[in-house]
Amino acid sequence: MKEKIYFIPGLMTNEKLWKRVLPELEKDYEIIHIKIPRSTNFDEINRILCEQIKDEKINLLGFSLGGYIASYFTIKFPQRVKKLFMLSATPAKTSDLELARRKEKLEFAKVNNEISLDLQKAKTLVEEQNIDDLDLLQTIVEMFNEMGKDEFISQLESTFYRVDLSKELKELKVPVTMFYSSDDRLLDKEAIVKLENEKHNINLIKRVGSSHNISLEFPNELIINIKKWMDN
Repeated sequence: MKEKIYFIPGLMTNEKLWKRVLPELEKDYEIIHIKIPRSTNFDEINRILCEQIKDEKINLLGFSLGGYIASYFTIKFPQRVKKLFMLSATPAKTSDLELARRKEKLEFAKVNNEISLDLQKAKTLVEEQNIDDLDLLQTIVEMFNEMGKDEFISQLESTFYRVDLSKELKELKVPVTMFYSSDDRLLDKEAIVKLENEKHNINLIKRVGSSHNISLEFPNELIINIKKWMDN
């Protein structure tokens, strides 16, 4: 029987986020996909997940917002988690600057009937070397547009209520790995630098680059690190 890994996507992403890593990972593991519950309250989100997840103890991997949710779940229910992998995610609260930017986006979304992403915008979300990868860009666009306005409002608003989980994360007895890009502009740089300069048992793996959607842009790097995490 293959060991299971539970995957949580991020803001306005779905199972397509993993399409370039699944063919290789599914040779060795059973991948279980979890949707982010529609709520702006992280306690409620994690209560719902705790009820949905039937396995007694799991390997949990979360991307971006999903990585924050996965860390919250692990801190709240450490007895339910074997090991935690945070991809392109930090345990930090949303910065004041980012909060202001997101509130503008939320107000825009509320007064517009439809919100969508196009290929030109998607190009700004990937590394320079990948801007001509049409399948990559279309996947990012499709995920966003499939999720829809209501999901966008709920997920975006939830990020207003993030609290800093760094202290609790560092105190976990559960093995924790964080894999991220050095120049990912969507990550809280202060939180990353702080973790890089403190003593703890979190396994920090930093790749050089700006990619946020690592699973789509650099799938082989992620596959290698997931296998190392599972073998540890």
